[in-house]
Amino acid sequence: MAETNFDVIILGGGASGLYCAMHAALLGRSVVVLDHSDKLARKVRVAGGGKCNFTNMTVEPQNYICSNPHFVKSALARHSQWDVISFFAEHGISYEERDHGQLFTKEGAGRLAGVLVDRCKKLGVTLMLGRTIETVDRPGPFRIHTGKEVIKGDKLVMALGGPSWPQVGASDFGFRLAKQFNLPIITPRPGLVPLVFPKNQQQMCEELAGNSLPVTLEFDGVTFTDPMLFTHKGISGPATLQISSYWRKEEQISIDFMPQQPFADLIEEHRSSNIKLKNLLGQVLPKRLVPYILSQALSEVSVSQISNQQITVAANRVHSFRFTPVSTEGYGKAEVTTGGVDTDHISSKTFEAKATPGLHVIGETLDVTGHLGGYNLQWAFSSGAACAEGLE
Repeated sequence: MAETNFDVIILGGGASGLYCAMHAALLGRSVVVLDHSDKLARKVRVAGGGKCNFTNMTVEPQNYICSNPHFVKSALARHSQWDVISFFAEHGISYEERDHGQLFTKEGAGRLAGVLVDRCKKLGVTLMLGRTIETVDRPGPFRIHTGKEVIKGDKLVMALGGPSWPQVGASDFGFRLAKQFNLPIITPRPGLVPLVFPKNQQQMCEELAGNSLPVTLEFDGVTFTDPMLFTHKGISGPATLQISSYWRKEEQISIDFMPQQPFADLIEEHRSSNIKLKNLLGQVLPKRLVPYILSQALSEVSVSQISNQQITVAANRVHSFRFTPVSTEGYGKAEVTTGGVDTDHISSKTFEAKATPGLHVIGETLDVTGHLGGYNLQWAFSSGAACAEGLE
């Protein structure tokens, strides 16, 4: 069986793998990227509904979830959003800014993915597609057996992502390979994913499916104020996706249905009105939602007659509606995977495994999850570029 030698073997042809490959090639390394798919950057090509939210105007460590909150600081500082913006601008990618500083490509996700692939090709990166990795041998040089050939290299980079979006070929192979190298794994879970309500609240969801409204969702002291969308199963929308990355099974989430205005102020504005409370609330919230917030008796109270105690009870329901999701909608609907390779065992500067010289782990395979808003692709780029510098 044929053997080929490279300085660097990168497993995974997604955003982090390709970005690492091009930067390593720029530094004079011979690089090969192996991917099981017949098309590179498949996840990038469908990101943001094909528009690709590739970074954000403001990128801070607090935009990331990681067991070690300091881990992301070095890579984000060394290859910032401005470096990413400049790189793509040089290659004909322009952007538009949307809410919360999100930057979307004007040319589309496919064009941005094409830039990554074309740049690798022009820099001499060898791209091997349709490869199934059968075994990985160590210690160095690393030997990758694909069934078609044996690839040897002194450096091995795991850029294998996580199991979210299996419909574009994602899997948990990165975590299985990490275990082979005795790298501890923080339990993976679906992240940036819709949540499913318990059966006794499903009727509410079915009646309200398609309704979107601004809310504040809170879990364990973490809050997000954004639109929330009712689905037939539960809730989705930006606020839900954000809080889902923090949520833990069998624990409660709180919804503030009126984050823009205290309920007591709404009552005060209409203190002299004989309008029923349900009708007043139906002017600022979806009408079908009101019966699930207010009791029948409270619904019928006139605003002019409402007592302070009733105001308190209603305000608690409006601003602190509690529910316990039964589950997320799973990896098939998840944009990212939370958890992953424990960063305590990885260098934050070179992304090298501390106990296995020559082995590097980047991108989503690590226990680093960005918020919604371009942060996960930014992490792919930052970790890929920083790792490339460490491939000496």
